Amino acid sequence: MKNFALIGTAGYIAPRHMQAIKAVGGNLVAALDKHDSVGILDSYFPDCDFFTEFERFDRHLDKLKRKGVTIDYVSICSPNYLHDSHIRFALRHGADAICEKPLVLNPWNIDALAEIEKETGRRIYTILQLRLHPSIIALREKIRNGPNDKVYDVELTYITSRGSWYHHSWKGDVSKSGGIATNIGIHFFDMLIWVFGEVKENGVDQLDLSRASGHLTLKHARVAWSLSINFEDIPDELRREGKKTFRALKLDGEEIEFSEGFGDLHSLSYKDIMEGKGFMLEQARPSIEVVNFIRSGNQ
Repeated sequence: MKNFALIGTAGYIAPRHMQAIKAVGGNLVAALDKHDSVGILDSYFPDCDFFTEFERFDRHLDKLKRKGVTIDYVSICSPNYLHDSHIRFALRHGADAICEKPLVLNPWNIDALAEIEKETGRRIYTILQLRLHPSIIALREKIRNGPNDKVYDVELTYITSRGSWYHHSWKGDVSKSGGIATNIGIHFFDMLIWVFGEVKENGVDQLDLSRASGHLTLKHARVAWSLSINFEDIPDELRREGKKTFRALKLDGEEIEFSEGFGDLHSLSYKDIMEGKGFMLEQARPSIEVVNFIRSGNQ
């Protein structure tokens, strides 16, 4: 049984990591968050030691190590701007890191982390779950088996409504979240590059705190993309049904259905990591370069 520690226990995405740790037969032995609304632990690992202070969490892991209890993985669900630091912490404690997207905010952070991988002999994994979605896998196979010189017209729309709290939290602070393209768009950009090939051109049409749109030219696609966290941008019929999220992916005008099937993708990601097949630093780089370009004003 592999032992896990978790940083960012009170975060939105943390329960998916707890579920994934449980699914692969792991044991969550220690968890950290400055917020203490973490009753969800009882549903997965009621015996997990929990800390609200980083220093005590650090000391606890060190004490476990001296007792011969090895932490094999540290799962990182903290705010985006802290990922880099928490990854370093994991590796220096002799654990591999499993980090939520975005792995880091800036491409140059990847180079520095690669050096720490070499120094410690540990590994850094990231969650790029759309690469495991059956519809996306099928789409990639279609593109790979198609004409080598074919360039498709692709439209991507993702709307996931958020209340005013969003802008008052770290997610609304571009310096901490990376902005909307990074915070809610990173895995879609990764998916597009994975399916359609390397980036040839990157342009931004709109960018503010709640909406972003632009275009990407990839090896096999001309992509028009649009992101929003505004409820009023959701199609009327879905709003009337009380839906708060809308995803749409079109290939040459034809809808690609991938609105379902997200529930167990974190567990599949962890299973691959346990089998040595997880997504690592260099696989995360292209999408991080895309969102960094968007954020930096197309420079």
